[in-house]
Amino acid sequence: MTTKNWIDVLNVNLTGIFHLSKLIVPSMIKNRQGRIITIGSIVGHIGNYGQTNYAATKSGLIGFHKSLALELASYGITVNIIAPGLIKTDMTDALNYKKYKKYIERIPMKRFGEVNDISEAVLFLVSNKASYITGQTLHINGGMYMC
Repeated sequence: MTTKNWIDVLNVNLTGIFHLSKLIVPSMIKNRQGRIITIGSIVGHIGNYGQTNYAATKSGLIGFHKSLALELASYGITVNIIAPGLIKTDMTDALNYKKYKKYIERIPMKRFGEVNDISEAVLFLVSNKASYITGQTLHINGGMYMC
C-alpha cells in the first residue's frame, strides 16, 4: 500500500466524517435535537486482508462516534453507526462464484443482506423509537460477526 492510498482512504472515510460533523453539529446543538447515523462496516471489527487502511478508518469511526455521542447526549442528539456485512449490491454481484461461496460459508444465515435491511435500520435510528440509543454500533451481517 502506498502512502497516497493510506491518506486517500483516511481522508474519505474518517476525516470526511469529522468535517461533516463540524458543519451539522452546531445547528443540532442550537435545536437541542438531532440524529447522526454513519454507515461503517463489519471490516472495522474483523479486519480484511489487503484493506488495512479501510479497516483502520472504519475502526476509527467507532471511537469517533462513541466520543461524539458522549459529547452530544445532553443536547438530545444521538450518534450511532450501522456496520453492514455483505450486502447485495452491484459490487457484490460482480464477485466470481468462488469468492461468493467463500463469503457465504462465513455467514450463518447463508445469504447476503439486502439494501433494505440497512435502510430500515436507518429509519429506525432516526425515529423517536430510538431516542434512548446512542454511542452504539448496529451490526447487520447475517451473523457473520457477533459482538
